Amino acid sequence: METKTAEQRKVSDEFKVPAVKKQKFDAPVVNKQDIQIETANNRKRHLDDNSEATAAKVQTFKREETQIDLSKRNPLTGRPYTQRFWDLLKKRMGLPVWDYREKFMELLNKNQCITLVGETGSGKTTQIPQWCMDFAREKGALANRKYMVSCTQPRRVAAMSVATRVAEELDVSLGQEVGYSIRFEDCVSDRTVLKYCTDGMLLREAMNNPLLEQYNVVLLDEAHERTLATDILMGLIKEIIRQRQDLKIVVMSATLDAGKFQNYFDSCPLLSVPGRTFPVEIFYTPEPERDYLEAAVRTVIQIHVCEEVEGDILLFLTGQEEIEDACKRIRRELQNLGPETGDLLCIPLYSTLPPNQQQRIFDSAPPNKPNGAISRKCVVSTNIAETSLTIDGVVFVIDPGFSKQKVYNPRIRVESLLVCPISKASAMQRAGRAGRTKPGKCFRLYTEKAYKNEMQEQTYPEILRSNLGTVVLQLKKLGIDDLVHFDFMDPPAPETLMRALELLNYLSAIDDNGELTQLGSLMAEFPLDPQLAKMLIASTDLSCSNEILSITAMLSVPQCFVRPNEVKRAADEAKARFAHVDGDHLTLLNVYHAFKQHKEDPQWCYENFINYRALKNADEVRAQLAKIMDKFNLKRVSTDFNSRDYYINIRKALVAGFFMQVAHLERSGHYVTIKDNQLVNLHPSSVLDHKPEWALYNEFVLTSKNYIRTVTDVRPEWLIQMAPTYYDLNSFPDGSDAKRKLYAIIATSKKTHQ
Repeated sequence: METKTAEQRKVSDEFKVPAVKKQKFDAPVVNKQDIQIETANNRKRHLDDNSEATAAKVQTFKREETQIDLSKRNPLTGRPYTQRFWDLLKKRMGLPVWDYREKFMELLNKNQCITLVGETGSGKTTQIPQWCMDFAREKGALANRKYMVSCTQPRRVAAMSVATRVAEELDVSLGQEVGYSIRFEDCVSDRTVLKYCTDGMLLREAMNNPLLEQYNVVLLDEAHERTLATDILMGLIKEIIRQRQDLKIVVMSATLDAGKFQNYFDSCPLLSVPGRTFPVEIFYTPEPERDYLEAAVRTVIQIHVCEEVEGDILLFLTGQEEIEDACKRIRRELQNLGPETGDLLCIPLYSTLPPNQQQRIFDSAPPNKPNGAISRKCVVSTNIAETSLTIDGVVFVIDPGFSKQKVYNPRIRVESLLVCPISKASAMQRAGRAGRTKPGKCFRLYTEKAYKNEMQEQTYPEILRSNLGTVVLQLKKLGIDDLVHFDFMDPPAPETLMRALELLNYLSAIDDNGELTQLGSLMAEFPLDPQLAKMLIASTDLSCSNEILSITAMLSVPQCFVRPNEVKRAADEAKARFAHVDGDHLTLLNVYHAFKQHKEDPQWCYENFINYRALKNADEVRAQLAKIMDKFNLKRVSTDFNSRDYYINIRKALVAGFFMQVAHLERSGHYVTIKDNQLVNLHPSSVLDHKPEWALYNEFVLTSKNYIRTVTDVRPEWLIQMAPTYYDLNSFPDGSDAKRKLYAIIATSKKTHQ
């Protein structure tokens, strides 16, 4: 037996192996009354085994293939199938879910609603919707009418990626028979019969068609993630199926809590599909890590150098900035290892990456070196790779134990994305990614004690930790007024609902009786937060809707300024060239205008430290919002650029939407938020070179300090003029500088008008 190198000993010392080293991720256990199929070839699956079951399956396929007329036409296109279709079909038939096709179709025929538990990698997301499409096509043909199937995903990346794969499997063009729909992007046509979409987009469709009459089957995939939109959809669908006996519903989950969904949908049948799993060895750190990012990068390098088993690496991190930073560090470390080390292809994955770059995660690892050194692929991903996407070839998983989650405090009306510990269920899902194609290893960058004693069992549903303003507006638009008795799977706190109603009332989206106003109905048509929608609509009367369109688009995409560590000063100088004296919103407008003036030139973006992808995305978002404005006859207008009112009108429009998000500079030199009395600081990224007395902000950022980010200098008289109800000073806390100043302004205004 070979002796371990110093590097290999280092890896062994780095992690403590728990008492039970091998932990197999077995198929979910279900109750006896649930539908369970026991066959010899689904208890243990190996991609590379030569079991009789697998061999028999391949032989059966070959026999069937010889009987197939290869000129057989695709019912979706009317064209003969290509060879690629038959090649992919062979792979599809090897997926665990294929053993359950007959049983699934039988259940779909006999029941209106089905719950399906399918481990990640079982093939449920790609195959089940295709079978539902076959079912709908058959029923549609019998009824001589068009058919359509919708499959929701919690994430944009998954909707696009899965639709691309399924279009290939069905031998059709993406955007034709198979398409996807995500916020600000529709890739569908009149020919589309299978549509993957984000759960939020299906919710928006329901606003225009409350019974979802365009669909024969609706699938809610990744329901275990319990996103805000999925929870609302489940409540709506439960009501819809009482009125539409012809609509079939399939709820799919990757975790063992599917019984909760089954009970919610009146004890509907549960079908359990195991994945293809191998033993996964789990390692914990002996002590908590001070810097999990540094520890993660170190672990990637150690695995690459020391592990003698071929296989790719999957590293989970919390967001774009962290992921890009990790990729840079990994590449830098690799350069120090010398030419004898195997290549390591480092690929980032997060939601705002363009589709062609997202697809790189499916690329093969580089070939091994002639000296035998192993080359690998390392995917650095958000939690989208936990269940939404399956990346074959992963043998090593690195789990720092964190993800970004929305957290809402209704008392101070602040919603923030915070880095939070994951749940045990998420940790299990992450570890399971290592056992897809062969035995794997999962390196948890936290202690075993933390896993057992500190982590929650399941991720807290989003509806219990989110601002519900958008949700309540959508429900009102759907005609659901009795929010207290709406059938939520987990009802939100009454205080959170009351805060949402209060917000919409102040924005004039609902009246004092809780009824949706004409303005509120129009606001609901925009795929935006209520404040942004109100700002955009108000801008038409202030003759600045063109500019507010651009600002809204820029606020809807990731940060546009790039600030690399090695050239921070140059990046700051470039940013200063775009800076507007009144603040960050108008600076974003300057950036967008300059981008268009330079004909969307990527080189110009690079030279000015601007994120080209973010600007292109903003341009697309702007076009989508402009279409909605045109549809509802909202004028796209501008004030003359040379007029003194040009920037004043834009700032007034900002106040029309964000008057509740204003901080006042107190005599102490600190900012305090209006009404909620939170002590805050201007974010260091702000271009403001002075401290305005009244600062309107887009975002409240919770870190070690409270920051307000994307800030604009506004005038107090605009606050009283644009939002007299909110700025009724009788409702303000006593003793604040802001209240005293506003009283003085009102008194001065009264004297002026006497």
